[in-house]
Amino acid sequence: MANQSIQEFVTATSQNAQARDRFELENPHLLELNLSGKVWAKLGTMIAYTGAVKFTREGIFEHGVGKMLRRALTGEGTALMKVEGRGRVYLADRGKRVQLLRLQGDTVFVNGNDLLAMDESLEWDVTMMRRVAGMLAGGLFNIRVSGHGTLAISSHYTPLTLRVTPEAPLLTDPNATIAWSGGLTPDIVTDITLKTFLGRGSGESIQLKFQGEGWVVLQPYEEVHTPHRA
Repeated sequence: MANQSIQEFVTATSQNAQARDRFELENPHLLELNLSGKVWAKLGTMIAYTGAVKFTREGIFEHGVGKMLRRALTGEGTALMKVEGRGRVYLADRGKRVQLLRLQGDTVFVNGNDLLAMDESLEWDVTMMRRVAGMLAGGLFNIRVSGHGTLAISSHYTPLTLRVTPEAPLLTDPNATIAWSGGLTPDIVTDITLKTFLGRGSGESIQLKFQGEGWVVLQPYEEVHTPHRA
């Protein structure tokens, strides 16, 4: 890249002052919230803000005793923060790409580690994949999001969406799977041949099998999920 003057650099990297939507992408890796009210965001993803904005960590009973117990039992590591007030808030998660999904009565499942922000109007709950018996250290517990509103998810590099049909089931690596449509319920399967060849610790020996009609979002990266630490 050619040398830039200070003014050229500032101009080239300045925010989009015309942004008006509640959720705006400043660039592929940075989300701007034009806040007037409340939004839920992943804890620790705020990098800057302007205006009268308050950040509050999600309370243990914030969403009811049922969700609190499920999160305690599953060890789900996604901690959220309540972002409320009026102003502009900038969110980013380790340089991952941000994708905005507008839900119109839809239901999607998102790996908890890949949820960046969502409208307060959306309903969500922690879900656990079937046949889980300590096969993986993480990535088995996900967030079911439904309703009307905007959802921001993140991925390492550019994601790929694959269709699933009754004639063509899809098997994926859990550590590369970030989201899927609400009509799909993955099963966990093991590949004994790969397990034997690659060793018991190999992630490829454990796969998610999607059957039915829908879509699955993958990232070209095997992310190791670890529980959130306060």
